[in-house]
Amino acid sequence: MAGAGAAGTAVLKLLLSAGATNVIAVDDKGAVYQGRPGMNENLAWIAEHTNTVGYRGDLAGAVKGADVFIGVSAPGILAGDDVKTMNDGAIVFALANPDPEVDPDAAREYAAVVATGRSDYPNQINNVLAFPGVFRGLLDAQSRKITDRMLVAAARALADVVLPDELGPDYIIPSVFHPDVASGVAAAVREVAVADGSVG
Repeated sequence: MAGAGAAGTAVLKLLLSAGATNVIAVDDKGAVYQGRPGMNENLAWIAEHTNTVGYRGDLAGAVKGADVFIGVSAPGILAGDDVKTMNDGAIVFALANPDPEVDPDAAREYAAVVATGRSDYPNQINNVLAFPGVFRGLLDAQSRKITDRMLVAAARALADVVLPDELGPDYIIPSVFHPDVASGVAAAVREVAVADGSVG
């Protein structure tokens, strides 16, 4: 994952909550690892919960043999040739906007799935997919807190909007205009909030 600021940390926490076990986070100084000099509290948390192999190199080295790349950082920090070194069937979420971490057309030559934050490419990842439904679910449950379980449930509900027979490399996530997005996410958040007693 490229980006270890607020967005990267939030994504990382959800990935770990959803069961990811082998993650390497990279910032502009390279891989985040335990004992790296000059780390703040946030980077220390990331180091403690990721990079179990102690990788200390750069982003290009981190993506070699990786299944997934998630970028919430800066434009043009990867090349298509870097994506080529990833595992077969790789997934690339290059979300820097308006210019992604890797050119989407170059990434598509090697990755099975490519998503960006842009509306002119397939698989646009946009926070508007989640937040109206998340807040509706919280309001419906009268919850005063947001938990990682709620957010993972929201992500799964969002994925479930795309039916199995619709799923393909260019359609892994619904459009922000899909009528079932907000209601599905809201229902999932409300259900978890009630089940966990996160109400009132």
